Amino acid sequence: MTGTTRVIVGLSGSLSSLAALYHAVGEAARSQAVLVPVAAWTAANERDERRPISEPEHAARRRLDVAFEQAYGGYPSGLVVHPLVVNAEPGPALVGAVTCPEDLLVLGAATRRRLDRLRHGSVARHCRHRAGCRVVEVSPSALLTRLELPARTGAPLPLLAR
Repeated sequence: MTGTTRVIVGLSGSLSSLAALYHAVGEAARSQAVLVPVAAWTAANERDERRPISEPEHAARRRLDVAFEQAYGGYPSGLVVHPLVVNAEPGPALVGAVTCPEDLLVLGAATRRRLDRLRHGSVARHCRHRAGCRVVEVSPSALLTRLELPARTGAPLPLLAR
């Protein structure tokens, strides 16, 4: 991973995105890269469009804070973190955060049903075809596997270690 300038991670609030965050923080720490957590938001329907723009944007900002709180008890020390909240669909928001081929884009693996993916498209597919950098998908099972032994033995959860 030497030469990576930034590690970009998409955060949606799902278990997959928490697994992606955990992976991205590890990659950023190993390569001394800037961590760029991204939360995308849009006024998806008529009801959302009538709300002030600040409401969905605030919810997206809160999603970033909650993800770090759940995974690490807050933003990890020792890393440069540049959070990004974007008014766009997730795929274009993530691709737009990429600035060079040395960046790494980390995504949670899709867990939506097939019909949902057909209707809304695949963020991962969009990113793989347009990002211009390496894209890694992290399964939530990777996170669950990492938590299984500590949960059984009562040891501290590895996500809370700073």
